[in-house]
Amino acid sequence: MIEVKNITKRYGQHYAVKNVSFKANDGEILGFLGPNGAGKTTTMNIITGYISATEGDVIINGVDIIAEPEKAKRTIGYLPDAPPLYNDMKVDEYLRFVADLKKVKSRDRAKMINDIKESVGITDMSNRLIKNLSKGYKQRVGLAQAIIGNPEVIIMDEPTVGLDPKQIIEMRDVIKGLGKKHTVILSSHILTEVSAVCDRIMIISKGEIKASDTTERLSSKLSQGNTMSVRIKGEEESIINALEEYPVIKTVRPIGSSEAGTVDFQLSGDNDEDIREAIFNCMSKNNFPIFHMKSMDLSLEEIFLQITSGENSVGNGGGTE
Repeated sequence: MIEVKNITKRYGQHYAVKNVSFKANDGEILGFLGPNGAGKTTTMNIITGYISATEGDVIINGVDIIAEPEKAKRTIGYLPDAPPLYNDMKVDEYLRFVADLKKVKSRDRAKMINDIKESVGITDMSNRLIKNLSKGYKQRVGLAQAIIGNPEVIIMDEPTVGLDPKQIIEMRDVIKGLGKKHTVILSSHILTEVSAVCDRIMIISKGEIKASDTTERLSSKLSQGNTMSVRIKGEEESIINALEEYPVIKTVRPIGSSEAGTVDFQLSGDNDEDIREAIFNCMSKNNFPIFHMKSMDLSLEEIFLQITSGENSVGNGGGTE
């Protein structure tokens, strides 16, 4: 488990990270999402002990990263956004070098390296020079070095950056496999990647955690009556005219008809406006029966834009503090 307690990183008067707290539970894939410059990499570097925080604590499996750095770092595998590769080494040569640095016992080394190469799909690259590998295979070698030593925690900063679509899909599968045996923190500004592989997401903006929960729960919290799917019995034009009398309803979009004599609408208010009561009052006043009404889930992209653009904060869930 990773526990981050009120970490702050300050450069002069500028806060790169401000009062960030969260937990990553055993066997969880946690997505760290934010725009460029939001503080993702700074937070990762603090968690791994690469840089120190101005304030706050990082506890890895009960060990303080500052008080006992060597013991804490033994439990961490780190893939930075630029993998730490020696291009003039062959893949096997480099992985043996990393195993030596991590003090893997010699009797366990060969089997561990072979198992890791198979798990990340680089067995066929064993005798290739790293400099001759594609970007995707270099990224896999970087991930392999992070896994050597079987650390409980794997931290990855932008693991799919620069990869082509096929390589991205392959990397997703590798990350999902890692989540079965390790706690994984995955940083990205690519929303589809976080949505595809993560159990829970945190959104960081301007150095602060703005939201933390599953995509489904965040969608539910943010769409509370704000965007509704409604099926109404009546003529489309008459219904639209009636809705225009209620300014709280900002957007009225007909989306077809699923039942005879009815019209389906998507109705929206401003970010924090619950429009359900207005819809009910409007339809009741004008004698338009409501056959169906439900809140529409927001996509991860809509959640991200709503939180980072409007600087809204959403209550934490799923084991955060």
